[in-house]
Amino acid sequence: MDCNRYLFMGVINRKTAITVIYFSLLMALISCASAPVQEMSDARQAIQAAKEGGASANSQTNISKAESLLKEAEAALENGEYKKAKLTATEARNEAIKAQQTSP
Repeated sequence: MDCNRYLFMGVINRKTAITVIYFSLLMALISCASAPVQEMSDARQAIQAAKEGGASANSQTNISKAESLLKEAEAALENGEYKKAKLTATEARNEAIKAQQTSP
């Protein structure tokens, strides 16, 4: 009788382990496919800071490019292309930072 009890416990433990692994993998996939909220926010803030920093002609070009990239990222976000949106938003932020660095 004890043998059957241990066999039953082993099945429950295996099922529990498989369930935990399944949900862990599922959560990892969901986190990879989430919207790039932070990157979009960072890009918007960097663009705003560059605009407020007093733009020279050269930095104005960078700001325009950053705004264009941000619009592209927003379009990708609306289409569910989160990876593209994240990369494009990061590029927009980098352009805005360049604008800040070239400002007088």
